[in-house]
Order: sequence, then C-alpha cells, then structure tokens
Amino acid sequence: MLKIEHLGIAVKELTASIPLFEQLLNTPCYKTETVESEGVNTAFFMTGDAKIELLEATKPESPISKFIEKKGAGIHHIAFEVENIEAEMKRLSALGFELLNEVPKNGADNKLVCFLHPKTTNGVLIELCQEKK
Repeated sequence: MLKIEHLGIAVKELTASIPLFEQLLNTPCYKTETVESEGVNTAFFMTGDAKIELLEATKPESPISKFIEKKGAGIHHIAFEVENIEAEMKRLSALGFELLNEVPKNGADNKLVCFLHPKTTNGVLIELCQEKK
C-alpha cells in the first residue's frame, strides 16, 4: 500500500455538505462525479496528500443509502492507493481477507477499486484503489 488515498464520508445531501466541507477544509470542491453502478454522487476535496470524498446516495438500494439508514452520516471507508490492484487483491485474499468484488471495478476519480469486507478488517470498510492507466 502506497498511502491513504482518501477518506470516504457518507452524507445525506451534497448540496448542504459541499459548502460545509469547503468552509471546514478551507478549500474548494475540485470535482463532482456520479458513479451509476454504485448509485452514488461524489464530491472531492484535496487535503495535503490525501483527499476527502463525500458520498451521496442516488437510489434507496445503494450501499450509501443502506449505510446512512443503519449508521447515519459519517465516515464510510478508508481508501489506500496501490500500485497493482490485482496483485494486492490476490495477496490479501490469500491472507484471508474477504474481497467484496472478485475483479477491480470502475470507481470515481479515474480509479479501479476493490473493497474488503469489514468483518475481516476489524469493522472498517477498506477500499483499494489504483489510478487507471
């Protein structure tokens, strides 16, 4: 793992959360994006070498909607940048970590992503991400 790439924060509404985080972080939102396959709208902020990603559900059955229903708005996941996502997935799977997807998926911000099940990571949803080449 190279570094923490971003922290994902589940929010109810981007329209309210973007201005709040712009004030809090004293930096503008540099990008918004919809990831249809995950049922989510995202907004990104730079914070030094890492990013903050706000996640808003676009449909009731999306993972973010279910997360907010169960736990409320708040930290959803920690994403780690990796050089070779397939190799890292294979390594972690061999060590007994449960992958939530068997092959990397297209994620936001030009990334390939894979999530690790929180039951194998002390209750923390972990995302592996690699810049698309």
